Amino acid sequence: MRVPNSTHESRSWRIQEIAPDFTVEDVWALPVHGRADEFQSLLDVMGSLDPAHSGSFATRTLWRVRDCLGRAFGLGRIAAANDPDGDHGDVELPIPGTTETSLIARLPQDLRDTAPSDAGPVPFVPVYRTDDEYAAEISNRTVHAVMHLAWVAQDDGSYRGQMTVYVKPRGQLGKGYMAFIKPFRHWLVYPELMRLIERAWNARGVQ
Repeated sequence: MRVPNSTHESRSWRIQEIAPDFTVEDVWALPVHGRADEFQSLLDVMGSLDPAHSGSFATRTLWRVRDCLGRAFGLGRIAAANDPDGDHGDVELPIPGTTETSLIARLPQDLRDTAPSDAGPVPFVPVYRTDDEYAAEISNRTVHAVMHLAWVAQDDGSYRGQMTVYVKPRGQLGKGYMAFIKPFRHWLVYPELMRLIERAWNARGVQ
């Protein structure tokens, strides 16, 4: 379920001090509930997903069309980073408006070396992790983006997963591309992603 950006912005998350020049694009309440100590389970579930090769035919097709466009126009890939001809995006490109190539350069001392050593949710590159936050980034020729996962306390004592997408487009090309794909993301990609996450979360521990 998509929720107002204010739902995320009303809380003090570490990502806000690290990426103040990024824009909150979307905030989604994930179909995931658990105990306080189950945040790692959410990260494991997210890391196991591969929307480019699972989910609905429409979503798989859209994902692959994006990759074809990326190869044709040099926009960078979004599919699984373990593809032999794939990558984690054009990480050598600077964050728009800066000389930094990664948010890792901005981390305060207490967040350095906290990111998992594995790649995590592909094709994102881990930036940092706390007890209730995880951030990973991707860079290509249209945008530098951040996926922020949070474990949010609920009134009944349980916790719920939340995913926030931060973006910083690369000029007019990036802005135009983000505007073009917005309806596809909201109508196809994210709803299908929510279903994949819910199925994977409910299937934990099932042999």
